[in-house]
Amino acid sequence: MKIQKASEDYLETMLMMQEKHGYIRSIDIAEHLGVTKPSVSYATKRLRENGYITMDGDSYITLTASGLEIAGRMYERHKLLTEVLLRLGLDEETAREDACKIEHDISEKTFDAICRHAKQLRDGKEG
Repeated sequence: MKIQKASEDYLETMLMMQEKHGYIRSIDIAEHLGVTKPSVSYATKRLRENGYITMDGDSYITLTASGLEIAGRMYERHKLLTEVLLRLGLDEETAREDACKIEHDISEKTFDAICRHAKQLRDGKEG
């Protein structure tokens, strides 16, 4: 399933908000991503039309199964890539920012190789 980078960022942020607050609101997404509320409104409309989220009468957002699958995959990539970049000696801010850029563009094959390498490092083996 091919989805735009911006949509992946929104879905990943929504999952992070769900984990952090127990709920997802547009204002929290706007603050986290550093975008305007109208930008979030436009994005949530598109995500809703594509079946990735639902919104209730109070404007609380819920990830659908397909939205959650994409968000989870992106969040997993982000966390692992951040960990690898931190291990390479980058400061936390740079590691997080660069992980966000990388997570969208690498292939599944490359990501799997990075996962294997990170596991070897965690297990104390050279890779």
